[in-house]
Amino acid sequence: MTRPVRIGVQLQPQHAPDYGLIRDAVLRSEDAGVDIVFNWDHFYPLTGDPDGAHFECWTMLGAVAEQTERVELGALVTGGGYRNPDLLADMARTVDHISEGRLILGIGGGWFERDYDEYGYEFGSAGTRLDLLKENMARIAARLKKLNPQPVRDIPILIGGGGEKKTLRLVAEYADIWHSFADLDVLTHKNKVLAEHAAAVGTDESRIERSVQWPGIESAPAFLEAGVTLFTIGISGPSYSLSEVERAVRWRDEVNPEPVSGLA
Repeated sequence: MTRPVRIGVQLQPQHAPDYGLIRDAVLRSEDAGVDIVFNWDHFYPLTGDPDGAHFECWTMLGAVAEQTERVELGALVTGGGYRNPDLLADMARTVDHISEGRLILGIGGGWFERDYDEYGYEFGSAGTRLDLLKENMARIAARLKKLNPQPVRDIPILIGGGGEKKTLRLVAEYADIWHSFADLDVLTHKNKVLAEHAAAVGTDESRIERSVQWPGIESAPAFLEAGVTLFTIGISGPSYSLSEVERAVRWRDEVNPEPVSGLA
């Protein structure tokens, strides 16, 4: 294992009509020892009442950045089809400064049609959305280089998705973290595809962190063996129970190597 296991929590901004419930969940997550606090970039709930309470992603990330001290934070993931890429780069740079260098810029091609239709964006096809993501990644990279002041750090880019021809090529070109939604067998196959893309663009594929949704404590060791080191537990409002998050954090602490102290 070349990097330590990390645990993220995705605080899904749905079914919490009082923002204080989310603020409290952020605080409890940092206190529980998670490494990253994610939300998501949708406009409506994905589960439960489709017209239930829901909050917007990026304004929330600014609040999370101000509220926290240690955790990294970001969207899992930003909808590439309804965010102007130059403005998104500026938003990311700003949240990076608010957090003093803790932002992860997560992005994907987008998939939830209602987000597009209700807010007046063109949904298109999976192919056109991925073509737009390719264009957007180039614009984000260019804009980040022009901003004054510059980001606090080189903002890590997380790309979510598993398309073998387009998405994994973009992961090889731009990403520091690849978030996959695949099961173990498919992930193993796609890891090989990503390695081929990385070789084609001259990228060391080992520098790209592998990320998945938490598969449960029984299955996590197999994903770790396959190269995954970032595991994220998604939890929904209004309760935001952290019981599974706490189990995952304890497992992380068991499998991570002990810190080295003193002289070798």
